[in-house]
Amino acid sequence: MERFPETVQDFLDGQILLINKPLGWTSFDVVKKIKNLIRTKYSLKKLKVGHAGTLDPLASGLLIVCTGKFTKRISELQGQAKIYTGDITLGGTTPSYDLETEIDTKFETNHITENLIKETTAQFIGEIEQKPPIFSALKRGGERLYEKARRGESFEIQARKVSVHSFDIKAIEMPKVSFEIKCSKGTYIRSIAYDFGTALNSGAHLSKLYRTAIGNYQLADALDVSDFEKQLNS
Repeated sequence: MERFPETVQDFLDGQILLINKPLGWTSFDVVKKIKNLIRTKYSLKKLKVGHAGTLDPLASGLLIVCTGKFTKRISELQGQAKIYTGDITLGGTTPSYDLETEIDTKFETNHITENLIKETTAQFIGEIEQKPPIFSALKRGGERLYEKARRGESFEIQARKVSVHSFDIKAIEMPKVSFEIKCSKGTYIRSIAYDFGTALNSGAHLSKLYRTAIGNYQLADALDVSDFEKQLNS
């Protein structure tokens, strides 16, 4: 945010709020909190608030929250390229492809070298096909897939095309591989982690994830929820 909104009209006319989503919160939790803070501050009965791109509860980082008339810009903002950093842990898979669920299968990693890891990233750059995790916020029959998955229902998910602009390995401390990925809308980093393990003739899951940028919007410019509350009420 170039400047913090100063009046109720600022929020009604429309704001793009850059929020650092806390670990463990859903994206909706952040939207609900921001909305309630603004409504309470200005005694508003109604205020449109939405976010421009879901982050999983176990991910943190940049979440764009739009207010008022700027909620109409959500689709535009969602379409921009995103940058993520995080860790992939080799040697085990989970049903959710991250640490929301426990490791269900273990794999050998002794054959995996630093060169093999770096060479394998090339398979994931460009337009690729991936299957979203069954533990995802995608809807089927009006219900989120993770709700079906948590009940133990089995169902097939169609692969879809996404674009990965870059996939850089930042550090390797086996079994942990630290990365930075720039990708298109709709890319599941959890799916990349799972598929990366398969490509290494092993298994893997996403163990840490931060979103650091959406288009030209940077995590470095984002506010923690607590800091937003302090500035709003100062």
